[in-house]
Formats: sequence, C-alpha cells, structure tokens
Amino acid sequence: MTAKIFIFIASSIFLILGTIHLVYTFFTNKFLARDVETNKKMNATSPILTKETTVWKAWIGFNASHSIGAMFIGLINIILVCQHFEVYQNSFNILLLDICAGIFYLFLAKRYWFKIPLVGILIATCCFIIALLLLLK
Repeated sequence: MTAKIFIFIASSIFLILGTIHLVYTFFTNKFLARDVETNKKMNATSPILTKETTVWKAWIGFNASHSIGAMFIGLINIILVCQHFEVYQNSFNILLLDICAGIFYLFLAKRYWFKIPLVGILIATCCFIIALLLLLK
C-alpha cells in the first residue's frame, strides 16, 4: 500500500468519527446525562468564567467544536492527498502535525473517553505514522 492510501484511510477515520460526534451532539440524546437532575443543573448553572452561558450550552458548544476539529483534520487531508499529494512528498510538516494531533486525541480518548474512539484514533494515528515511514524511504 502506498503512503497515499494510508493518509486517506487515517483521514477518513477522523472525518467519520467527527461527523458521528456532530450528529450525536445535535440530533440525538447520547450526550445527555443519565441522571435527569444533572441535565437540569447543567442548564441552570453558569461557569465561573461568565454568566453569559450555561454549563449545558458550553457542553454542547465544546462537543460541536471538537467534532468540527476532527472533521477538519479529515477533510483537509483528504483534499490534500487527492489533489495535492506533492505537499506530503515535499514536506513532512503536515503529516507530523497529523501525527501530533492523533497522539493528543489518543491521550484524550484514553483518559476521558471510551473504547470506540480510542481504537479508531489509534488506527488513524498508526496509518499516519506508516505513511510517514513510507514517504521517508
């Protein structure tokens, strides 16, 4: 397999995970707390930072912006790998940034999330690393 395929696979994983996360954020109840009282308190409480929002609105905003970040990583890499692969061949900086982002997402997944995103991000990050190794040959 070529580096191009590994970058495409890794990027697709980020795009899919980010898209699912965005859909879950706005169109399902998957991010509601199981305890109804917790949801009520999140809606009625402001963070210390500002009274202009609630913990619930911040929670939704953080989840949405997190989704867009993962989708952006996926989309920008898919565009580059399909239309401008020479960017990867001439400079490893973008691929190194992808690997760094993947490692950070792995840290978050291991520490704060659950198995499905952890496995997906692990596979994507490994694909980015393999692509880099193939390009270094």
